[in-house]
Amino acid sequence: MQNRSNLIRLAVAKGRVAKEAVKMLGRFGIEFTEDVSTTRKLIIPDKTGNYEIVLVKPSDAPTYVEEGVCDCGIVGRDIIVENDSDVFVLFSLDIGKCALCVAGKEGTDFRNIPGLKVASKFVNSARNFLSSQGIEADIIKLNGSVELAPILGMSDVIVDIVETGTTLKENGLVVLEKINDISSVFIVNKAALKTKYKDIKILMDILRGNENENN
Repeated sequence: MQNRSNLIRLAVAKGRVAKEAVKMLGRFGIEFTEDVSTTRKLIIPDKTGNYEIVLVKPSDAPTYVEEGVCDCGIVGRDIIVENDSDVFVLFSLDIGKCALCVAGKEGTDFRNIPGLKVASKFVNSARNFLSSQGIEADIIKLNGSVELAPILGMSDVIVDIVETGTTLKENGLVVLEKINDISSVFIVNKAALKTKYKDIKILMDILRGNENENN
């Protein structure tokens, strides 16, 4: 693991976001020593030694950046909103596109169900949306397979991230209402933005698709 003062360590959500991020960086000549799709390593340097990708669980990415062990990160905006993380959110990226939605059995009128029960991984986001709509609900926190909740009668609907809708369809559920579109965002540790500004600025320009004249 590198310890150079100008090394930029980037926390990236595992899976599709990591693959899309590496592909995007590769277009600008930043190539990593391992394939993020197959490697079991969690910290992967690039071939120049200027960058390291740290592969993390999506919900943990802001914490690694906030705590300063990573200088910056790429993660879904939904995670930032849900965690209320103390990091700078600098700009959106054209990767990791999905939507936060209310889903349930077809025909469910969730706006008119007394004692509405909602299951979600994203408790804060669900609560904020329902409150903004004047809907009172009992929100049940789940960490995975939220689709089971309405199938088993534990909730009336769910609030969850939807990419293709395939998982919902295969479990007899549909999108009832889209809350908002989501994409990945570039986040930075507040101290690192000051102490490593020049090096982070180069990465920012790359991610925005611009060539840095001083690089």
